[in-house]
This record gives sequence, structure tokens and C-alpha cells, in this order.
Amino acid sequence: MLYWIAEHLHFAGLLNLFRYLSFRTGGAVATALFLGLLIGPRFIGWLRIRQGKGQPIRDDGPQSHLAKRGTPTMGGLMILTSLSVSMLLWMEFANPYVWACLFVTLGFGAIGFLDDYDKVTKASTKGVSGRVRLLAEFIIAAVAAALITHENGTHLYLPFVTGVSIDLGYFYIAFAAFVIVAFGNAVNLTDGLDGLATMPVIIAAVAFMIIAYLVGNAKFADYLGIPHVEGAGDLAIYCGAIAGAGLAFLWFNAPPAAVFMGDTGSLALGGALGAIAVTAHHEIVLAIIGGLFVVEALSVVIQVFFFKRTGKRVFRMAPIHHHFEQLGWSEPTVVIRFWIIALVLALAGLSTLKLR
Repeated sequence: MLYWIAEHLHFAGLLNLFRYLSFRTGGAVATALFLGLLIGPRFIGWLRIRQGKGQPIRDDGPQSHLAKRGTPTMGGLMILTSLSVSMLLWMEFANPYVWACLFVTLGFGAIGFLDDYDKVTKASTKGVSGRVRLLAEFIIAAVAAALITHENGTHLYLPFVTGVSIDLGYFYIAFAAFVIVAFGNAVNLTDGLDGLATMPVIIAAVAFMIIAYLVGNAKFADYLGIPHVEGAGDLAIYCGAIAGAGLAFLWFNAPPAAVFMGDTGSLALGGALGAIAVTAHHEIVLAIIGGLFVVEALSVVIQVFFFKRTGKRVFRMAPIHHHFEQLGWSEPTVVIRFWIIALVLALAGLSTLKLR
């Protein structure tokens, strides 16, 4: 909205600042952060009243988690509110990539909300059927992928090499949808401890803020040998808004959490990062920057696969953060060490920009 106003006033005087992505990105971070901190206390109080007993806690999980009973969930609504308002203020309305990412974020957030609502109202950890959830996620992701590929093509670019890509044709839409859905669920699986998923999401968002800015700039993209996507630079604003909203939420989600993100937030944020990576043609790099989420998801897949075939467990408990809890690590230890891993992986992913 602010960019639209500045544009119609011909960027006169100080309004010329709105031409710069760096200024609008900073504005998006500050807006999302301030709004999240502002609405947080009342929002959490409202959730407590509405939910009563809060998020159901699994009895077969770590016993230390039983003390968290009564903590409200659906805190992702706080994130989505501050993120959406920030983007509507600072985005360029004519950019289709931003709308595609917003569609995924809010669509996945709606699916997560229905799942959280079902769990709270039925006092059960089951929620909406997994098949129904995945079907809805793939429909949303496929629509967004079709919109993105209509604008920037169907090439899959390989990291570490310059100018090498594979044209997947229409199959790219299925591939892009898989990336979005897989990453949404990977972040969802990671969200099991206070603050565990929030900070790695912020770290990944900051990393992709840099990537989106570089990909959207023809000179920088040519210098680094990465694909140039005209208009993708506006996704730096989106990443900034995610980081700002995430920091505000972390204020209340830091151990001991006053509110849980829930599927409402984790699915939405994971899907958003997947959509941003697809738009920037850095899908493979997403697996490096978000490597922590990938490992968490793989630990569940491995555990289920081997248990069904052998009756034995590879990990003491999956996702893998629970495995380390069962080994005797305290929750804060697991969270902080995983944050460090997420930061190292983000730096490794950013290094691919120059290793070509």
C-alpha cells in the first residue's frame, strides 16, 4: 500500500525511499516485529480463554512435556497477522510472486488452523486426517507453482555450477509442489520444543532474504552466476516480514513457552520458505539452508520405515529432537544446539552463491 501511494505520488521527496528494496525490507521487518509484540499479550490471553486446556500433550512423549499442559496453541495466527499486515503495507501489489507466496502461506495456515482446532476441540493429538491434509496442501502448492512457473519458467538450476539447468517442463509444477509441501511438513515436524522451529525459520528467512535480493538484481545475478528472476527481489521484503514476525513470536515462545506455534504457524512458514525457494530457483539450496528441517523429517521417515519392516526403532523417539531428549539432553540444550546447526547450514547454503 505504501509503495502504491508513493508510486502514484511519483516518489516525490522522501517518498523516493520506497523505490529501494532495502528500505522496504527494513520497514517490513520493523512492522512485523512491532505488530507481533503489540498484539502478543492480548492474543495469548484470548487463546487461553478460548482453548481452556490448551494443546493436547501426547502421553507417550517425553515425560517432561506433560508439564506443558494448558499452554495455548494456534500462536501461528499471531505470526500470520503481523506478516500479512506488514506485507500489505510494504509489498508491490503488481508482483505475482508475492501473491503466490501469500497464497501458500495463508492456505497452509488455514489447513494448520483446522488441524489445531480439531485437536483442541476434541482434546486429541490426532487432528485432521493426514491424507486430507496432504491433498489440500498439494492443491494449494500446485496452484502456486503453476503461477510461479508461468512467470519464470520450468528450469531446475543446479548449485555449485554456472548456467547449468534442466528443463523439467510440466513436471516442474509437480516438483515445485512437492518442495513446498515437503518443506511445510518438515518445519511442522520440527516444531516440537519451545523455540526449536522458530529460530531456524528466522535464520532460513534471513538467508533467503539475501538470495532473493541477489536473484532479483540482474548485475549481482550475472556476477555470481546464479539465475536472474525479474521481480524476485520483492521476496526479500517477504523474508524480512517472516523474520520480524518470527522474532516477535519467539519473544513469547522462548522457553518456557507462553504459547505454541501449532500447525497454523509451522505449516504456513515452511510452505512460505518452499515457495520462495521455488521462485528464486534455489530449491536444492533450500535443502542445505533448511537442512535441520530435512533431517527432522527424514528421522520420522526412517523410523516409520524400519519399524514397520523390522519392529525395531532406529531412534529412541522421532522426530530426532526427541531422540536427544531421551539420551538425557535437557530441552534448552537441544534447542540451542539445533539453532547453532541451523546457522551453520544457512552459512553453508549461502556459500553456494560463490562456489560456482
